[in-house]
Amino acid sequence: MLPRNWKRAVRSLTAALLLTAAATAVPAAAHAATAPSSGWNNYGCKPSAAHPRPVVLVHGTFGNSVDNWLVLAPYLVNRGYCVFSLDYGQLPGVPLFNGLGPIDKSAGQLDTFVDKVLAATGAPKADLVGHSQGGMMPRYYLKFLGGAAKVNSLVGIAPDNHGTTLNGLTNLLPYFPGVGDLLTLATPGLADQMAGSPFITKLNQGGDTVTGVHYTVIATKYDEVVTPYGTQFLSGPDVHNVKLQDLCSVDLSEHVAIGTIDRVAFHEVANALDPAHATPTTCASAVS
Repeated sequence: MLPRNWKRAVRSLTAALLLTAAATAVPAAAHAATAPSSGWNNYGCKPSAAHPRPVVLVHGTFGNSVDNWLVLAPYLVNRGYCVFSLDYGQLPGVPLFNGLGPIDKSAGQLDTFVDKVLAATGAPKADLVGHSQGGMMPRYYLKFLGGAAKVNSLVGIAPDNHGTTLNGLTNLLPYFPGVGDLLTLATPGLADQMAGSPFITKLNQGGDTVTGVHYTVIATKYDEVVTPYGTQFLSGPDVHNVKLQDLCSVDLSEHVAIGTIDRVAFHEVANALDPAHATPTTCASAVS
């Protein structure tokens, strides 16, 4: 028997899956070449003594290398970092919205991109900053593809490190035969992110972290996509878990805003990238 109000629940599930796309949906032509002109993806950039590692930005599900980073990339460039962003997880016939392919294959794309950035900048290691899937997927690269030797730190903003129930709505899938298979075949990047999926199980077997990498997780209690929000946090000897509202109690950012426009969160990202010169993150950081 189907649960009461099941049509509303399915619409809610679809809305949650498409939230990032809806928040950033713009004509592809409008941003086709904006990243280089905004100061990032500049392969002539050489890291400074103050910021010796390039920063690689990893977008979330339905995101892309430009729209996800229209605020954070310039924020970091203006602070003296060499900043780069990639597209990953593309599906044939689906323009602009990425992060939908198998996540293990997306991690391979990240591997190739980091090698390209390190070769261009001459740096021995990079720092990674990712939003949503982009904060979780790099852990596969670090753990299984040799990324730990090339990465100093991983900063995850609202990452689905242990999968997501999407407020429990994925529990509706058994009521709709074939929907789970459709997700796996058509958008494997979504199916991989479900709590308890084979991908999530493999990713977290044997511990959340690998030796030699510094981990920071920044989460918001108002996250409505990666739920419950506490599952975003990691366990390990070199982990810093942060709830945004502990830094600024009146910050209402949800899943999309924390990774795309929230300068309080971005100040904490900057602290994670340069802990030796970290300054307190408060509500005032939103205007700094």
